[in-house]
Amino acid sequence: MVVPRLTLALSLVLLTACVQTPSSITLEQRQQNKCPLSLQVGQQFILRLPSNPTTGFRWLLRDSAPQVLQSLGPEVYSNPEDEGLVGSGGISTWRFKVAKAGEGQLALTYERPWEVGVVPAQRFDCALTVE
Repeated sequence: MVVPRLTLALSLVLLTACVQTPSSITLEQRQQNKCPLSLQVGQQFILRLPSNPTTGFRWLLRDSAPQVLQSLGPEVYSNPEDEGLVGSGGISTWRFKVAKAGEGQLALTYERPWEVGVVPAQRFDCALTVE
């Protein structure tokens, strides 16, 4: 009788370990339908958006959700598919640490910074809830 109970207890511990929250969450533009997004304090949150700065367009961070997120550095642009090709598009990446419980709004616009009064070409908006 002791062995089945021990087996049951160990099984529950293993199942609990399998349900752990991932340490990192990555969100891309095509996944914006996953918003609003639920995060856990301590996770790393990575946002990846298509970008092509050679056209003059760039993503501008309008609301970085400072109530819940802490920036881990500036935007990083990479061109993984067509390295070396002038004018080809790439990916802009932002990294954040989920710092505090609460709610926030992550908002970016894709525009040419010098064009005043022009509607942004694209927007990225995502409501965040942190537990």
